[in-house]
Amino acid sequence: MANEALQLDRIEAYYGDSHVLHQVSLSLGEARLLGLLGRNGAGKTTSMNVAVGLLAPRAGRVAVHGIDVTGSAPEAVAARGLALVPQGRRIFRSLSVHENLLVAARKPRRPVAAAWNFDRVYATFPRLKERQHQIAGFLSGGEQQMLAIGRALMSNPHVLLMDEPSEGLAPQIVAEVMTTIRRLKQEGLSIVLVEQNAKLVFDIADDIVILNSGRVVVSGTKADLSAQGVDLHQHLGIY
Repeated sequence: MANEALQLDRIEAYYGDSHVLHQVSLSLGEARLLGLLGRNGAGKTTSMNVAVGLLAPRAGRVAVHGIDVTGSAPEAVAARGLALVPQGRRIFRSLSVHENLLVAARKPRRPVAAAWNFDRVYATFPRLKERQHQIAGFLSGGEQQMLAIGRALMSNPHVLLMDEPSEGLAPQIVAEVMTTIRRLKQEGLSIVLVEQNAKLVFDIADDIVILNSGRVVVSGTKADLSAQGVDLHQHLGIY
């Protein structure tokens, strides 16, 4: 669907003989933030891997701005405007901050008001500018997360997938990261935010999808789910 930035439609995915995703469907609207929630092992990261081409589904369809990219290689999906901030950051630890950003640099695929480049990333994350010549493996956890986000932005994506960006970070750094995500959303970027911290997601998301054992058990706008009184205790183990 052309008005959807990203769509997963009835995805069936496996790791070897292990059936991980069962008929998973989700739609990310233009300039909206979709929060993808679920307990450990629910299928959140697998869904992101399918979206960016790291895992080919056995059935179902993946579309970016209405273009079918099912089974495409990750570089082909990235060329369509998707970027992933992976769980665990996965920066190039032996390269400098500047080199990490350089590796990901890509010109925008379509006209934009302000392209992402070194100056804009460094303005967004001043600490990265201060450490641009430092080897990335020596950065703090928070700085590495900033670098992972900055690296994804350097590809000038239209859709940004963020897998557990608050994981292992101090509360102050989490607040900084969430402020950045909120700003990116306001600038019109379409975002999927995968998080264990449901309160963070409900604070910022437009739409919510909850996975349980590889299946979608809850899907809707935040306002609708709040009005329906969705039981987070049942689906996420929150007490």
